Amino acid sequence: MDFKTSAKAIIAGVGGAKNVATLIHCSTRLRFTLNDFDQADLEQLKKIDGVLGAVIAGGQCQVIIGNDVVEMFDAVESELDGKTSGAGAKGPKQSFGKVVLDFIIGVFQPLVPAIAGGGILKAMLMLVSMFGWMSDKSQTYQVLNLIGTAPLYFLPLLVAVTTAKKLKVNELVAMSIVGVLILPDIVTMLTKGTELFGLKMMNVTYSSQVFPAILSVLFYAAMEKLFTKYSPKNIRIFFVPMMSMLITAPVTLLFLGPLGYVVGEGFVSVILFLNVHFGWIATALLAGILPFMVITGMHKPMIPYVISSLSSTGRESLYNPASLAHNLAESGACFAVSLRTKDTKLRATAISAGISAMFGITEPALYGVTIQHKRVLISVIIGSVIGGAYVGLVGLAGFVAVGPGLASLPMFVDKSNPANLIHALIGFVISFGVAFIAGLISWKNETDTTTDESKSTTTEVAAEDLNAPIAGRVMPLSEVPDDVFSQGLIGQGIAVDPSEGRLVAPTAGTIEMVYETKHALGMKTDNGAELLFHIGLDTVQLNGKYFESDVKVGQHVEAGELLETFELDKIKAAGYNPVTMMVVTNQNDYTVAVDETGENSINDSVMNIAKLGV
Repeated sequence: MDFKTSAKAIIAGVGGAKNVATLIHCSTRLRFTLNDFDQADLEQLKKIDGVLGAVIAGGQCQVIIGNDVVEMFDAVESELDGKTSGAGAKGPKQSFGKVVLDFIIGVFQPLVPAIAGGGILKAMLMLVSMFGWMSDKSQTYQVLNLIGTAPLYFLPLLVAVTTAKKLKVNELVAMSIVGVLILPDIVTMLTKGTELFGLKMMNVTYSSQVFPAILSVLFYAAMEKLFTKYSPKNIRIFFVPMMSMLITAPVTLLFLGPLGYVVGEGFVSVILFLNVHFGWIATALLAGILPFMVITGMHKPMIPYVISSLSSTGRESLYNPASLAHNLAESGACFAVSLRTKDTKLRATAISAGISAMFGITEPALYGVTIQHKRVLISVIIGSVIGGAYVGLVGLAGFVAVGPGLASLPMFVDKSNPANLIHALIGFVISFGVAFIAGLISWKNETDTTTDESKSTTTEVAAEDLNAPIAGRVMPLSEVPDDVFSQGLIGQGIAVDPSEGRLVAPTAGTIEMVYETKHALGMKTDNGAELLFHIGLDTVQLNGKYFESDVKVGQHVEAGELLETFELDKIKAAGYNPVTMMVVTNQNDYTVAVDETGENSINDSVMNIAKLGV
């Protein structure tokens, strides 16, 4: 895969670098926060090499990559370097719920690698101790165990950094303020009972807590903005952090810290209540709906619960067990498809996706196999529900915030209950086996695409010439200084450096779309070709100024009929490139041949298109 080329196409697909506010990645997805989500072209993103799917969910544009997400993220980040707007997402599309969800994911998602790494290390050490390979009393064991404990113990500091980064405030000052909560001397004072300004401080152990840190940094962000606005610039470098710390730290110790602690404990208590009263039914149902949650990215909001549960009780007995059942069901169903299908391409995809799901990464399976075949989806749900019911009945618990799979099975090691790991292995086999058998039984081969392609022949029919839509110098799209057009991401066609401000119909057809900003419009020719006319680069920022449309949606036009007028000189004077593009957007149905480039008039033929037929 050419990551650099795909990265450029992805950036174009989300509306360009200037439309990107922030970018993070999880184990399988690039997660964009965009300034205008309407500019994202999901269908175009799905066609890019290396992209398994694209959705807008949870206040983000999520581009599903799979196992190559780190390499793709690096390539995209390299292309974005210094080119993004840096602004927060805005506009009516960002509802309050989406903003909150985007914030939660932005804060908790970056924490997972550190917590998972430390947790698995501790689980592996317990496994080594249980087998008698190392004494848990030895200094080596204790030091290594403390290494694994560090990420969870200093979780408030990690949360301070991720929250500050999400809020775009000083990360080190935020970490310093939250660090007050776990200072050894403060911890000692809280234990003995301490007052601040005559008010008694609540004795809370803040290590491993997340919500006190979040509330503290939210308050600090408000203080930083307030003091930055009103402090003199020549003392701002020390005055702003000093005043922010002076106010935020006491407010956190007296009010926000205890409030965050109560919120976190309540959050976990609600989940535990559901788990206790509904037991295995809750686990089975969650496992059954996880395919749909993962597809939309809605499983990520479960991360705060998992982390809070682990920090409060040291274990988690709902989401991780349900995920184990779902992940292995995906794997089993994919391997069943690989055995039954006659489609060689699908077989290769199913094998790769099945291996990935077995190790806890299900997006390749979901997007590559499951959601494309209803019988596979049903098999996955059956395996997930039955496997989830078993792990729910036996009370399986996980001890690490990581995706359950073959390599991460040590996450279920419980020194006080060795049977916990055995139950995890049994749940592993049940989920995989049930989905595998259901997949073998239910699969039916559709028409073999490879055979169809070998039997079919493609011919060109219904060719027609298109006249120049505008007078000026015709040039190939490759010369347009915009990747979306120069790389043919939208379609093939021509570009014209206009000599006058009149756009006319190149052939007969019907107007299908006129942008509100009037810089672009679309028409469908009587022959079925879908044409896009785009006047200028970045002219959308003019908001319709200097443009006047002469047609309406649904109007039929004849060749040469005026579509739009624009003030060419004023557009140039405003600093915009007026180059105008005409492209065939349903390019899979047409071949495009460009006539000789150079100066032309409106009546000159500049392009020939031919509809593909079988």
